[in-house]
Amino acid sequence: MPANRRLIERATRTGIFLLALAPFGLLAFDTLTDRLGTNPIETVTHRTGWWALTFLLLTLAVTPVRQLTGIGWLVKLRRMLGLYAFFYASLHFGVYIGLDQFFAFDYIVEDIMDRPYITVGFTALVILTPLALTSTKRMVRRLGGRRWNRLHKMVYVAAVLGVLHFLWLVKADILEPAIFALTLGLLLSYRLVTSGLRQLRLRRAARSAARPASLRAQSPAAEGSAGA
Repeated sequence: MPANRRLIERATRTGIFLLALAPFGLLAFDTLTDRLGTNPIETVTHRTGWWALTFLLLTLAVTPVRQLTGIGWLVKLRRMLGLYAFFYASLHFGVYIGLDQFFAFDYIVEDIMDRPYITVGFTALVILTPLALTSTKRMVRRLGGRRWNRLHKMVYVAAVLGVLHFLWLVKADILEPAIFALTLGLLLSYRLVTSGLRQLRLRRAARSAARPASLRAQSPAAEGSAGA
């Protein structure tokens, strides 16, 4: 990789890292300067949850953007964005158990069991936890590529649950959760289409390889090649 390209890549990754940290910095600033409004706990809970879901969808968007643009090094952003999603999701849940419920774990457990939007939100965090813990190259080697990939496909389940959590939480204005749901739907549709096309190409290649050599030699491609 040329030095200039490597420098641009490093600067871009550093800039995205700082931008991803900015919501936390702004939240801390607003907390210290008493700018969280009349219900600060609700404000902090909403902001951390919103950013957790945003970074989760950004993580899922990395592969489509990389494939459509051909910029290979974008894949290096996926781990960072995923860890930020887990960071903000952990803050979101931490605010709930610490500031909203004051560590009343008996009530928290009852809340998780009885209120569907909390159930799916908590389940999403549970799913994200092993994904964050196994995000390093060392864990990829330890688990093996196939098992690691199978585990990390659970991020789609976490994203669906996160969107459901937001939809079921909001009672009146569903514009924001609807936008998240539409974005997730597009990302899932892209994955389904590309996965289907990939499987189709593999089946065609397998059928072609299974044909007798004499038949392959008589195929239109072979005849065209011979005529040329």
